[in-house]
Amino acid sequence: MIISHSHRYLFVELPRTGSMAISAELREHYGGERILGKHSNYREFLRVATPDEKGYFVFSGIRNPLDTAVSRFYQLKTDQRHRFTDPERRARRRTELSERIEDRIFRWVHETDADFESFLLRWYVMPYDTWASVDHRRFGHVLRFESLADDFTTVLRKVGLEPVRPLPVVNQTDRPGRDFTREYTPRAIARARWIFGPYMQEWGYRFPESWGDVEVPPASRVALRMLRPYRGIYWKYLRRARRRKGELPDASPQAA
Repeated sequence: MIISHSHRYLFVELPRTGSMAISAELREHYGGERILGKHSNYREFLRVATPDEKGYFVFSGIRNPLDTAVSRFYQLKTDQRHRFTDPERRARRRTELSERIEDRIFRWVHETDADFESFLLRWYVMPYDTWASVDHRRFGHVLRFESLADDFTTVLRKVGLEPVRPLPVVNQTDRPGRDFTREYTPRAIARARWIFGPYMQEWGYRFPESWGDVEVPPASRVALRMLRPYRGIYWKYLRRARRRKGELPDASPQAA
């Protein structure tokens, strides 16, 4: 989470939405400084913010979950930045439930030499959600990963700043090409309808035209509505409580 008191803004970092590039740029060129944890959510900020700080301009990011899933797979497949094999990084993440799950998935991906279809069918079962569902609609701007540089320029101007340079590309996942649709086989497309469809509808994303007429199953929308309150309790309260006890490093729970 990045804050600037001089420019009165707050950037909430949702994982896998280009937040590393934005946070680095804000700190280097636009008066930003880190506050709380890297992936702390807005509710955590509100609990410690002053009345004046609560009036700051807030922005965050969002990303097409079809692309996010492919990025996640290749981060696991390539052990990006040695996230899963570096002893020091593993030790810092050992007590976090979501990271233990990621370690388990990492081992499975490599033990089975899994492709993306196998990964999606094995590990994505219930409708997808993120803690964007908690507060993002309250924010002054939501940057789309698909137009990140242009959206960042828009945000800067909303807070009275002019961009000093184009937004650099940071932490790009090592994967074959940037077209995520090539990873989706017919079986993966069928699963994606169920898993990602409701979230995509909420955030204005569409399935690729090359997939034809893809309908979102009504049952998946119902399932998401039923799951969301329970996930929300974790994101709003339990995640913070565990961090206060020193059990939770700066990371976001996976929402699959």
